[in-house]
Amino acid sequence: MADSVYYLPGHGGRLSKGLGEALIGRGFDICGRETVGEFRALRFADQVELVAEDLRTLCWHPHAHVIANSFGAYLFLHAQALLPPFIGKVLLLSPIVGEFSEEGSSIGFIPPRPDRLLKLAQTGSYPTPMHCEIHVGAQDWQSNPDNVLKLAALLHLPVTVVPDAGHMLGKEYVGKLLGGWLVKAGVGD
Repeated sequence: MADSVYYLPGHGGRLSKGLGEALIGRGFDICGRETVGEFRALRFADQVELVAEDLRTLCWHPHAHVIANSFGAYLFLHAQALLPPFIGKVLLLSPIVGEFSEEGSSIGFIPPRPDRLLKLAQTGSYPTPMHCEIHVGAQDWQSNPDNVLKLAALLHLPVTVVPDAGHMLGKEYVGKLLGGWLVKAGVGD
């Protein structure tokens, strides 16, 4: 039986496309939530609760593996806030951690509950996952590296800032990262 990964893609993402497709191509079973259709139509609080329930029922063991990208990482971080510290392994790629905008333009996004994660972290009440790492592009205006580093420092989580990368970290970088992370995490051996 193939190994399983719980995957949360970015806004409008599907489990069988992009990173999910790469995981399937490596022989992994994928479960998670597509951020389209009925799920996307739900209120943010309901999306977060569904992800939290998935984590509780499908992934609550030390050998669980969660990969979340962009808005999917934002969903994971909010779901984690409803739970005890997650005991499996977590990889967050270009996580949205609050509101963002592109300098010099009027492009921006304010996600639901934009300050909640930082406030929980600042008060020491955020239940930090036990095994989590974060990767973000140095030139990512959507997942601002300064904001990611600030939150991660409060949560004592390691962050890799990828030089010359934006929101898309690139197939080569992510491919190498997955190869190392999945082996280090004990998946796929």
